[in-house]
Amino acid sequence: MRVIKWLGILAALALIIACFMPWVTIPSKNITVSGIDATGTNFGKPGYFHFAALSFFLLFTFLPKIWAKRSNLIVTALNFAWALRNYFIITMCRGGECPEKKIAIYLIVATSLIMLVSSLFPDFKIKK
Repeated sequence: MRVIKWLGILAALALIIACFMPWVTIPSKNITVSGIDATGTNFGKPGYFHFAALSFFLLFTFLPKIWAKRSNLIVTALNFAWALRNYFIITMCRGGECPEKKIAIYLIVATSLIMLVSSLFPDFKIKK
């Protein structure tokens, strides 16, 4: 197996951990937002989409079919777009109040990008 495949799998595991870590803190309301717990806000639970995308990513990474590799590219692109959406929506200043960014909000974007790059270079041999 190629190294990039294992790097993508490690990034997926790091993304799971980052979803449970605090993403931002809103000091005036004394709220800590993570991917699983956004109590007190209307952000919902954005980490659950990452979990769904991760399950498809891992499944398609290990399937030795060409359609799985192409589908993996779509899944990881959607996952990266969702990570960017979370970054821009959750860290946006509202009403003159800016939340404190934590390391996990940067980690979800970085790991999603690593997963996207690993799906660009699949470990697939074409049979003649």
